[in-house]
Amino acid sequence: MKKVVIAIDSFKGCLPSAEAGKAAAEGIRSVYPECEILCLPIADGGEGMLDVLIAATNGQMIHISAHNPLMEWHDTYYGISEDGKTAFIEMANISGLPLVPPEKRNPMLTTTYGTGELIRNALERGCRNFIIGIGGSATNDAGLGMLQALGFRFLDKEGKESGIGNGESLTQVDTVDITHIHPALNSCHFTVACDVQNPFYGPEGAAYVFAPQKGADRKMVEILDTGLRHFSKVIRYATEKDISNHPGAGAAGGMGGSLLAFLNAELKPGIQLLLDILDFSNKIKGVDLIITGEGKADKQTLMGKVPSGILTEAHQQNIPVILLAGKVEDADELQQAGFQGVFSINPPFLSLEQAMQPDVARKNIQQTVEAILL
Repeated sequence: MKKVVIAIDSFKGCLPSAEAGKAAAEGIRSVYPECEILCLPIADGGEGMLDVLIAATNGQMIHISAHNPLMEWHDTYYGISEDGKTAFIEMANISGLPLVPPEKRNPMLTTTYGTGELIRNALERGCRNFIIGIGGSATNDAGLGMLQALGFRFLDKEGKESGIGNGESLTQVDTVDITHIHPALNSCHFTVACDVQNPFYGPEGAAYVFAPQKGADRKMVEILDTGLRHFSKVIRYATEKDISNHPGAGAAGGMGGSLLAFLNAELKPGIQLLLDILDFSNKIKGVDLIITGEGKADKQTLMGKVPSGILTEAHQQNIPVILLAGKVEDADELQQAGFQGVFSINPPFLSLEQAMQPDVARKNIQQTVEAILL
């Protein structure tokens, strides 16, 4: 074994990607001390994406205060690449569901304004390229709040500007005023990590599929869906773009659609986006083995998760891939998909509480890799 690439997703709630990778590397070195090992922190566009992008570009964290989904000030951060040209923004860091207490979750009232503040801050620092992860939102405002923070004005039929955009605002918007938008937006490129294909509205749209997870009852869902239908017409009139059925337009409570329409964003699956940025296909040339993994591996793994993206790239170069996980289900399906081996790192009778302890997980990853390679 001369060269191995390790690209393991975070074991959520337990180990970040980099730590899981280090543990696997120790297992390799104990069997093949001379082996060249390349550890690549990785994510699929959800939790951990921001830190992976900062690390991959030798970037820096930018710490600022912005408004959370309830328009309360909240300390957060985003990333800027080493060359200062690209901003990395994780929507969930400022507009995410965990920032709203369960008893206050109501997508009629929550807003994406804070995400817009992060974009604006990066614009003023000179960034013109943006990579935005939009998973885990607490909102269903179709990005109204975000756009307002960037200078867009949304007017009702009487020409009055709406308050801070939220789910309730969608039915009230009649026209869009772009005369005060941030001037740098015209020279920007936005790429969005988006792992859902849902349309803007309708039975499979933002409100019906995702709003109940954000605190909406049946009546709210109907009102929100009506608002999205209405706002899609406003978008079509303002931009001459019909995003209503575009795959991913319903992501993050319709924010995907507004990013497409107003900021000409490109929506990409998260893992594809990360692998492109990491130049993964070139980094794995000539390697003998790739080790990937995630907290739980099952048939969902094959639907755009990190190991699936790794496997696709590896197959193109005939490189074997081993999959590690804290828990494994549907092992036969995973092996039929092409993994050389699928292994749980945990002994059969280890409790979940013990398995989730970082020191235990590190040791189990290391020992599992050793056992595989011996």
